[in-house]
Amino acid sequence: MYRYLILLFALLQSYCLWAVEGYQLNLAGQWSVQLDPEDVGVKNGWTNRSFATSIKLPGTTDDARLGTANSLAPALTKPQLSHLTRKHRYVGVAWYTKELSIPRGWAGKEMILKLERIIWESTIWIDGKEVPQKQRSLVSAHEFYLSSFLKAGKKHRLTIRIDNRKKMAISVDDMAHAYTDHTQIMWNGIIGSMYIEALDKIHVKQLSTFPVLSAKRVDLSIVLSNKTQKNTRSTLKVRVRGKGDKTFLPAVDKEILLMPGDSSIQLSYDLGPEMRAWNEFSPNLYEVEVVCHSTEGTNVTSTSFGMRELSKKGTAMNINGQPLFLRGTLECNIFPLTGHPPMEEAGWLKVFTTARQWGLNHLRFHSWCPPEAAFAVADELGFYLQVELPIWENNVGKDDAVLGFLYEEADRMIKQYGNHPSFCFWSMGNELSGDFDALNTLVKHIKEKDQRHLYTATSFTFQQGHGISGEPFDDFLITQWTAKGWVRGQGVFNSEPPVFNKNYIASLEGVSIPVVTHEIGQYAVYPNLDEIKKYTGVLKPLNFIAVAEDLKRKGLLHKAKAYTMSSGKLAAILYKEELERALKTPGISGYQLLDLHDFPGQGTALVGLLDAFWDSKNILSAAEFRQFCAPVVPLLQFSKAVYTNDEVFDGVVDISNYGAVTLSDQLVEWSMKDGAKTVAKGHFQTVVGQRYNGNVGRFEVPLQAIQQAKKLTLHINLKGTSYENHWNIWVYPKENQNDFTEVSYTRELDDALRLLQAGKKVLLNPDWKKITGIEGKFVPVFWSPVHFPKQAGTMGLLCDPKHPVFGSFPTDGHTDWQWWDLQINSTTMVIDQIKGGKALVEMIDNFANNRKLATLFEGSVGKGKLMVASFDLATDLNNRPVARQMLQSILTYMNSSRFAPKVIENPEVLQKILQYKEPQEKAAPKAIY
Repeated sequence: MYRYLILLFALLQSYCLWAVEGYQLNLAGQWSVQLDPEDVGVKNGWTNRSFATSIKLPGTTDDARLGTANSLAPALTKPQLSHLTRKHRYVGVAWYTKELSIPRGWAGKEMILKLERIIWESTIWIDGKEVPQKQRSLVSAHEFYLSSFLKAGKKHRLTIRIDNRKKMAISVDDMAHAYTDHTQIMWNGIIGSMYIEALDKIHVKQLSTFPVLSAKRVDLSIVLSNKTQKNTRSTLKVRVRGKGDKTFLPAVDKEILLMPGDSSIQLSYDLGPEMRAWNEFSPNLYEVEVVCHSTEGTNVTSTSFGMRELSKKGTAMNINGQPLFLRGTLECNIFPLTGHPPMEEAGWLKVFTTARQWGLNHLRFHSWCPPEAAFAVADELGFYLQVELPIWENNVGKDDAVLGFLYEEADRMIKQYGNHPSFCFWSMGNELSGDFDALNTLVKHIKEKDQRHLYTATSFTFQQGHGISGEPFDDFLITQWTAKGWVRGQGVFNSEPPVFNKNYIASLEGVSIPVVTHEIGQYAVYPNLDEIKKYTGVLKPLNFIAVAEDLKRKGLLHKAKAYTMSSGKLAAILYKEELERALKTPGISGYQLLDLHDFPGQGTALVGLLDAFWDSKNILSAAEFRQFCAPVVPLLQFSKAVYTNDEVFDGVVDISNYGAVTLSDQLVEWSMKDGAKTVAKGHFQTVVGQRYNGNVGRFEVPLQAIQQAKKLTLHINLKGTSYENHWNIWVYPKENQNDFTEVSYTRELDDALRLLQAGKKVLLNPDWKKITGIEGKFVPVFWSPVHFPKQAGTMGLLCDPKHPVFGSFPTDGHTDWQWWDLQINSTTMVIDQIKGGKALVEMIDNFANNRKLATLFEGSVGKGKLMVASFDLATDLNNRPVARQMLQSILTYMNSSRFAPKVIENPEVLQKILQYKEPQEKAAPKAIY
């Protein structure tokens, strides 16, 4: 008997819970499906029948292995190199059907079908009768009102027709991430929650929260739906508690008379003096519960919210009155196992915890809006999200149908996601161009409806006259350049010698709103071929496999890991300077990396230090990255990377503090080290306010004690904190003797061949401006050599630091700043055809070509020994200490017994490799476009 009483009590509890909170009929499970590529289902009566093929929903036709099976073989061509390949691809109409039983207790209820995340368009039928509410959205659940179609206690057949064909011109080449095969896939199916909800005829339809920090209150907008067709008295009870708290704050009650239809009620709720604000350091959340009691029953609705206010003051961005700097990366719907975003919080937890581990506080969702689960996790962890309408178009505003669709999608985003405190920033789309009057009117419209976010018309634009100072209703500007110049390293790092005391202040002249730098980085890293085995889902990495097979054919597969590591180290060095230069610039309020993790589309753009799965490539650790990507970052201004020992190193210390508090009486320690040995050190005390703190300290170190060529490291740490940072410099002796005793130097191949026949040691240093090959560059491939083929396609150097040719030229196995002069003043030799010899400075080719490249090569020819250097070792050596030091190191090696190179079996090919050409100008940074 006791068992039965417990069971009865549990059932009563369950009934009470359902009665108060509303019913839900979960539709997840097995369905039957039929593909309809010719779109004949309606004509052929598919609206009320079962199908032979089973499918699990939520899910996609790709999951079920339906559609056209992939028949492509790996190849270094398009489409294989364009993006990951769907194992089974289907774009068209698909029909899904299932029988369901409506509970008896639903009599008199309002029944709403909710299908979370469908691509493009859905239509439904109940028992063959069409529900005239066709849905079209890429950002929110598709909803259907079914009260007049469903009967309580009856069985019905629910049939869903989903059409994932492109319905609107929202992107060029289908690259917008709401609808693309480049990152996610153009899947057909339903990937989120799917259920029928039963509500009382009087219920809360919408609950919106509007924090007012200065008054320590939240304003509520409550939409009540009355389907009774008569005036009805109702009682509203509103109460709030901190999320996770057991007790509510005192309730607010309100008596109302509801007219038939929808009524909007405005209430305010005082949170009291103990109100807790929301930000990245204290992501405090509240839960508001609204109980609507009427003769129709009791309906309860709740939502979470955070007390935060975003604002701008001049060129500074603020949250809750405190300075804000966005340390962000992009999220481009990259989920290579499923081909679509996670719909559960667990899937997003890895994204956000990894991003936080690497020092970030911000994610930009490029041309798409994430699902509810992403906002929920970001709320909990204190992440600032930038969300965009699903568009990346060159003719925005010129198509009325598309423009109307954007207005509708914006309204849906406000309704579904507007309460989330993590929803901080709103851009209309990516790199938009077209009718800016129409675009600005859209911004004005959304901004007037919802002032909880900061807005910008577009995440950068290439359109002339726009994107350089902000549009009329912009709260902030996202750009890569202004009318005065670049604000990202793409336009600087290859064309200007490396300096570390520059910022972008000059470029910001005339800009009166906060600036966020657009898609900085994009430095390609060679594919990590170990990643291939991770692709166990719906996508096949034919791009990676093609690279592996090409390397194997060319005998280079054993070098793949070194290519990845070396190119990755260069990318990390450039990302560091990108971030630090932005931090040093008052007026810049953040950066958006492209990217911390790989982008597998648009020509295989592997630009990340993490792979597409948000896993580290082990190029550097998260802790190392946080040295220059954190709430507080020690910074150092100095004039150059390379010094001679008759100079004095002059360092100016800055500190970027966008942390939770001012650092009072902070002890700052600095040191210069030669490996583990300390060359010089010191400290000072300062107050570090919550902002960019320029010139808080200065130190000088005379370098005359450095008698040999050295790589030294400058360290700065804030005593008693985890904040530290470091930088490398190189110091060479001012006076060095270039000993040509046993070495014959020439710039002409014919002279070199004659000297080699005479048994000489020959250093051949042809004029790099006149020989064929690849333009010498310091920076690696930008984005992708497939997507942007008009660029010199190397990915940094690879060398053996222990090789004796570098005995007097300290280097790591990868490019670092001391190589800038040699890389810029060079032409990379293509040495595929050489048999024998050895590349001492190998340039890593891009993965679309995988040629053997070098700028320093040795080999024996006849009785002689040859060294070929295709970087400039002749011009203005008094003012080029790196070239002078490299020349000395090469000569020291060539004069030694260790210079015993392998035979070049076909020296005649040197004529082809080093043939002359007409000198050409260096490509400008914008030339790739």
